[in-house]
Amino acid sequence: MSDSLRQLSEQGVAVWLDDLSRARLQTGNLEELIRERSVVGVTTNPAIFQKAISGSEVYSDQLRDLALRGTDVGEALRALTTFDVRWACDVLRPQWEASNGRDGRVSIEVDPRIAHETDRTVAEAKALWWLVDRPNLLIKIPATLAGIPAIASTLAEGISVNVTLIFSLERYEAVMNAYIEGLERAKENGHDISTIESVASFFVSRVDTEIDKRLDKIGSDEAKALRGKAANANAQLAYQLYEKVFSGERWEALEAAGAKRQRPLWASTGVKDPSYDDTMYVVELVAPDTVNTMPEATLQAVYDHGQIRGNTIAGSYEAAQKVLDDLKAVGVDYDDVVRLLEEEGVDKFEVAWNELIESVTGELERMGAEVMPAGATKPAGSGPASASPESTSK
Repeated sequence: MSDSLRQLSEQGVAVWLDDLSRARLQTGNLEELIRERSVVGVTTNPAIFQKAISGSEVYSDQLRDLALRGTDVGEALRALTTFDVRWACDVLRPQWEASNGRDGRVSIEVDPRIAHETDRTVAEAKALWWLVDRPNLLIKIPATLAGIPAIASTLAEGISVNVTLIFSLERYEAVMNAYIEGLERAKENGHDISTIESVASFFVSRVDTEIDKRLDKIGSDEAKALRGKAANANAQLAYQLYEKVFSGERWEALEAAGAKRQRPLWASTGVKDPSYDDTMYVVELVAPDTVNTMPEATLQAVYDHGQIRGNTIAGSYEAAQKVLDDLKAVGVDYDDVVRLLEEEGVDKFEVAWNELIESVTGELERMGAEVMPAGATKPAGSGPASASPESTSK
């Protein structure tokens, strides 16, 4: 059997895993995926942590210690998540060293409840960078309107960034310009910009999910013929923008000082419609200097039967633009789609984070009742009641 993931890597696509849990770390599964599935990076998000921590026994010892200390839920959440991310960073350290800092990266996201607040996002990013304290970390910042200046300010501090929840071409261009501005400011601040890394997470499958729903509602033959085509076309045009932005005198001046291009990262690559090829958001988005972060099911599908056909983005731009033009012609409002997807993306992460807060709060209260001696009192100001975003920043 040919190793399609290795072929993907040889085409210049970095294979990252879109998942993390302490069980995966304890069992050595992440090391196995690095060794046998060409994985060179890991991404996380609030939903991934909610799934990993809620109801899992592998976090019990740390939760018990946190309960004994009377730790509030905000601090407890960051203690739990940064522990896993720090461990994953250490596991991936050899890949970071071998790639000169390009790969071997692990992402952790700022509190999703502050996605629309610039200054608090920057403060949270700085706190997470300090908490994890690993050079191969990426701080995830959503590409909301408030997130754009936060990206530039965080990079200006010398902090590596994964920009997440990008759906539109217009917003993607703003993200790349924020990266360039951030590097310019970092250089002025005396940082070695050759050590700063960034990826821009352009979401894929959710675009098809929403647009297909609208095409089905329209119901014409022309509309039905466009099902499953929008997401890859959108991503292919994003790569065209990437080639455009990272050229010219402004970028070349930074590159001469050691700066690296902010790679496009294809996110949300798990196929939602079972009638589609389960590798379509991987094999159709092959191009040099990109990242594809996959849930494990997609990773295994590509390994098992993915057909890597070389660079599948080169030469695609005219056809991709025609797809977007045809969508407009049948009545699909692209701007409304990407606006809705961004709003839903932030909301989904906030819901997952709040569910995790509720779950961890319950565990802290339960374990606190078990471990606190009769008559003992919690330290002043402690306890699981505080779940404000401020409690996650130091």
